[in-house]
Amino acid sequence: MSDSGSSRSDAPAGRSAPTGWVGWVAFASSMMVLLGILQVIEGFVAIFDDGYYRVAPSGLVVSIDYTAWGWTHLLLGLLIVAGGVGLLSGNVAARTVAVVLAALSSILNLLFMAAHPVWSIIIIAVDVLVIYAVTVHGRELSRM
Repeated sequence: MSDSGSSRSDAPAGRSAPTGWVGWVAFASSMMVLLGILQVIEGFVAIFDDGYYRVAPSGLVVSIDYTAWGWTHLLLGLLIVAGGVGLLSGNVAARTVAVVLAALSSILNLLFMAAHPVWSIIIIAVDVLVIYAVTVHGRELSRM
C-alpha cells in the first residue's frame, strides 16, 4: 500500500533534496580536470615543439610566439585542474572560479583557433557545457 499523502524527504528541514541534475556538476568537475590536463599537454607541445603547428605565429589572432602560447596554456591548464577538483566542494567561490576559468579557456582557444581549429572547437564546446552545468545546477551540489 502506498502513502500518497506523505511528503517524506531525506533532505534536512527547509532544504530540498538534490535532483539527478547534480550529476551535471560532477560531470563538469571531471571535464574540467580533463580539460586542464589537455591544456597542459597543449602547452608542453607549444613550448617544446614550435614546428608542430603549421601556422606561423603571425597567422594567429594574437601574434606572439608559440612559447608564450605554451606557457599560457600550461598555466591555465593547471588552474583548471585545481578548479575542477575544488568544484566538488560545492561552495560558491569554487563555482565562480570554475565558470571564470572555463570562460578564459574558451576565449584562449578562440584566439588559438588558427593553429588548431578542430581541437579548439572541441575545447570551446566542452567549456560551454561546463559553464552550463555549473551555473544552472551548481547550487545542488552544496545540498548533498
